[in-house]
Amino acid sequence: MGKVATGRTSANLTTGKVSSRRQMSVYGLALHTSSPELGLALSNFAGDSRCQTWNLGQSLSTQLHHYLAEFVQPQTWTDLAFIAVAKGPGSFTGTRIGVVTARTLAQQLDIPLFAVSTLASVVWARHINGEATSEEEKISEKSFIFAVELPAQRGQVFAAIYQVNPAGSGLIELLPDTVMTPEVWQQTLNSWSTSYNLIQVPTALGMSSSSTLELAYLDWQQGKRPDWSEALPFYGQHPVDN
Repeated sequence: MGKVATGRTSANLTTGKVSSRRQMSVYGLALHTSSPELGLALSNFAGDSRCQTWNLGQSLSTQLHHYLAEFVQPQTWTDLAFIAVAKGPGSFTGTRIGVVTARTLAQQLDIPLFAVSTLASVVWARHINGEATSEEEKISEKSFIFAVELPAQRGQVFAAIYQVNPAGSGLIELLPDTVMTPEVWQQTLNSWSTSYNLIQVPTALGMSSSSTLELAYLDWQQGKRPDWSEALPFYGQHPVDN
């Protein structure tokens, strides 16, 4: 059984211009396969939203299409105005499967495909949910700067630093997604000139498919329409060395 959560979109995700062939209903679909937990999210950004996760592990490659086909219903593929996919970093195999699947769907449906950073999705979810617990976190939340880290192979970490756009229209990359040793990452944080909120990414990331979809929709609202061919995975490390 998968975990089901009622989709939630922030207040600024309720409007947007759409193409004439999809004026009646703008649906976006997000796939998140960068962790052992498959995450799917669907929304029309006007009250009809849903998100679901399944802990598929290594069976992702054989079960993704089955769960995807079931999840989309009762909507149809032609209801989709765009697709979003988590491009990594994360599991090499899972990320590759998700990006390839999303590229194929977007090409066949002739709709835009947004490739969204796994780390950015986690940051956006934290920002929207406002999960500041300690007094120190509450102070750093006010700066809207988030340093995020995810364990990588060979004792390294995937890391990035993002700032929430003051206009509420997404995230600004201050330090793009990269891979480094924990020591270099700590040095980077120690020398950072502003306060920040540190996020240690959990192992299961399926639920962040909702924030992957939200970030894509923010770009959609700004008129961006990336072609499927532009969506490339970010592995960070060479798969042969994993």
